[in-house]
Amino acid sequence: MENYLLTFVTLCLASYAYLKLAIKFNIIDKPNERSSHTKPTVRGGGIVFVVALVLFFLMNKYQYSYFILGTVALAIISFLDDIYTLSSKIRYPLQLVAVVLLLWELGVPFSPLYSTLFLVVLGTAMVNMFNFMDGINGITGLYSLASLAGIWMINEQVHLFDANIIYYTAIALVVFGFYNFRKKALFFAGDIGSITMGLLMYFLVIGLALHLKAPLLFLVAFVYGADASFTLLYRKFFTNESIFAPHRHHIYQKLVRIKKIPHLTVSAIYAAIQLVLNGVLYVTYQLPLFTQLFILLGFIFVFLAIYIVLFKKLEEVSSN
Repeated sequence: MENYLLTFVTLCLASYAYLKLAIKFNIIDKPNERSSHTKPTVRGGGIVFVVALVLFFLMNKYQYSYFILGTVALAIISFLDDIYTLSSKIRYPLQLVAVVLLLWELGVPFSPLYSTLFLVVLGTAMVNMFNFMDGINGITGLYSLASLAGIWMINEQVHLFDANIIYYTAIALVVFGFYNFRKKALFFAGDIGSITMGLLMYFLVIGLALHLKAPLLFLVAFVYGADASFTLLYRKFFTNESIFAPHRHHIYQKLVRIKKIPHLTVSAIYAAIQLVLNGVLYVTYQLPLFTQLFILLGFIFVFLAIYIVLFKKLEEVSSN
């Protein structure tokens, strides 16, 4: 309990200090035509997630050293990207290295090569998925807490990971939420926050999924995955935009921009749906592999149908 209190106090002080320093050095996200916010806001507040992981490492017998090393290195690059906008030729190779270190930490065999490549690509996709979905107040903090709740429930059954890595991250999310879960956020997570969170989620999810032979573990990030993946496919096949360019095609962005639903309400809806999926996961993750794949495929089709209906309705409202 003392370590949790120390972590909370340290993160409170670190977040306050960062807010003041970011304002002083103009680390500001200025709104543009593709933004969901309307006033300049400090970016990079997700640095508290990195601090929390470092505190976990220092206070819990230096566990998961390769994972922490890769995460901190990628966080530094992501923070520089928040400030200077780095080339993808710098960012993506570092993401691949971080995912490889993550898999090394989990003891995943690097043979056969095709399975390793698949896991590396999947990991970088999940990292960028969290980055793409970080676009409105409250969504990264609240949704990540919902996803962590699902991971925690399963981990409590099998005790694969030290639960402190979940607890320390949850504390960081609460501290971050104080600044971000409000009508006018004081700071955003930035690339450093969203990418760090995506890497951590992949570490926990793929570790449990491989250990339990349970692909349904990916349900803990399914709402994000559905919105990010279907939007990516839409942009790839139905627009002339670069898939890497900023945009406002995600469903959560359209709900805010077109339907004028408050940011925090949309964030709460996404988190609530994820909590429901956590419940489904809890009662199904021990089913036979074929049954799990069938359930996962069913959810993909259901969410695709919902996405198409919502997308069309929102586009109709927008055009009127």
